Amino acid sequence: MTISIAHLGPPGTYAEQVTAFYANWLAKKTGNQAMLCPYSSISQSLNAVASGETLLAVVPVENSIEGSVTMTMDTLWQLDSLRVQLALVMPIAHALISCAGSLDTIQTVYSHPQALAQCQGWLGRFLPTVQLIASNSTTESLQRLDGDLTAAAIASSRAADLYKLPILASNINDYPDNCTRFWVVSQWVEDLVAISGTAHYTSLAFTVPANLPGTLLKALQVFAGLGINLSRIESRPTKRSLGEYLFFIDLEADVHEEQMRCALAQLTEHTEILKIFGSYNILPITTGS
Repeated sequence: MTISIAHLGPPGTYAEQVTAFYANWLAKKTGNQAMLCPYSSISQSLNAVASGETLLAVVPVENSIEGSVTMTMDTLWQLDSLRVQLALVMPIAHALISCAGSLDTIQTVYSHPQALAQCQGWLGRFLPTVQLIASNSTTESLQRLDGDLTAAAIASSRAADLYKLPILASNINDYPDNCTRFWVVSQWVEDLVAISGTAHYTSLAFTVPANLPGTLLKALQVFAGLGINLSRIESRPTKRSLGEYLFFIDLEADVHEEQMRCALAQLTEHTEILKIFGSYNILPITTGS
């Protein structure tokens, strides 16, 4: 069986790199081969799974420097049929790629907004006057660099090798332990993609009734009362009205455990909309993988 996997393209992105790692891991675990399918945005990657164009998607959800990837979170909230099957954590080392002979001639730097933000300190020190232009991915702008001595892009050293472009500076992210968590997302094919055994994390999101004091506190007290630890909580606007929010939560528990079943039953009493994104384990990726 060949499994199609959507990811943010074009070739050379970090998403493609982690997807290739996952495809190799999946082949060893299940014997199924994978076909990588690049899309021009994270939203398109997730919608490809929702519409049945691909069986899986691998999308970034959180970076250790810049926090959550809002496009992933917002799109998952909008799509009801998708479930997280596995998390992949990969170290991220950014490089400044350019045909310029030195930093002095660079006037424009292109990259994905997350990459630009993860390098903002370095850019402020060494390229304080350049124009920063956001692109859909770290590799989208690499093709326009050939022969242009005034432009540069932030991407991986692997991308530089792939596009045969020189690296002007390496490891330019502001913090050396920079890493990104990706989710493997599907529509109910847990037997193909999940690590066997009890999952250690569950991700969900909910809204609470507006203008009622203490509603969020009551929802969170459900987990505290049952001894379930929260590893992440973040609010996002509902996009319905200013001041209305939905809350994304990562929990250190399996949704199938009795403790979690009890918590979710109680949580419905304090929330308007509750969505369970799935229970999963984390598969770390080393740089040389």
